[in-house]
Amino acid sequence: MSKKHPVIAVTGSSGAGTTTVKRAFEHIFHRENISAAVIEGDSFHALSRTEFKAAMKKAEAAGNNHFSHFGPESNHFDKLEELFKSYGKNGKGKKRYYLHSDEEAAQHNQRLGTKLSAGEFTPWEDVPSGTDLLFYEGLHGLVSHGKVDVSKYVDLGVGVVPVVNLEWIQKIHRDAAERGYSAEVIVDTIMRRMPDYVNYITPQFSHTHVNFQRVPTVDTSNPFIARDIPTPDESLVIIRFSHPKGVDFPYLINMIPNSFMSRANTLVVPGSKMGYSMELILGPIIEDMIAAKKKAS
Repeated sequence: MSKKHPVIAVTGSSGAGTTTVKRAFEHIFHRENISAAVIEGDSFHALSRTEFKAAMKKAEAAGNNHFSHFGPESNHFDKLEELFKSYGKNGKGKKRYYLHSDEEAAQHNQRLGTKLSAGEFTPWEDVPSGTDLLFYEGLHGLVSHGKVDVSKYVDLGVGVVPVVNLEWIQKIHRDAAERGYSAEVIVDTIMRRMPDYVNYITPQFSHTHVNFQRVPTVDTSNPFIARDIPTPDESLVIIRFSHPKGVDFPYLINMIPNSFMSRANTLVVPGSKMGYSMELILGPIIEDMIAAKKKAS
């Protein structure tokens, strides 16, 4: 844990909605004039798109039908831990980019003078110097596996965890709309990932400082036939604090209409107020981080 070089990690599964949290943080960083070293979780995958497909076929041939992007064979957990540890110590570390599209590939090829394609990684490069904090968003921000424990080096861990049926609905709709996948292919992916989801994604949410869990108030019993993603107005957000001492719940309830406490460490807010609630809750935490950083420098 570092006062001089804080590390923030937003973690959630594919289709969980971590982009909403990322946007809330971007607003806070802009408002407070904070310079963040932004780390994309996909950049710590161990295999390119082509390599992953080949490795998956090889695993299937060997009788393993659960090889996935969620597990240790497909990721550099050790390099992620080393980045968080290094940044927390001296504000330095190594990062790279995973090229999701031809547009991203063209952008980075121009910057680096490379000839990379979508589905590949840029070379490792130094994290920009002089940043105020490190901000990670991805699958494994607080992952633990064997001797590797990334969560040890995270100063603020935020979990984004919709109930699993809603998570699946969001993934099905996103992959169909953005990637053109059929429902059958998406369901196969969900089933293949399940053991790694249970072993490497779910345990992280016991280490987060704040969890945001969206819960639909409409029927999502069979996510595989759902025609629509429940809207924010058809949802509630459960916000759980690991250390509720010091959280001004009366103030939050007053500021967030129709919110209430369901437990001593849990606030429930309307789904439409999720982004606003994030900024309201996380903003002061980050302000305190920066104040402590200035005092320690």
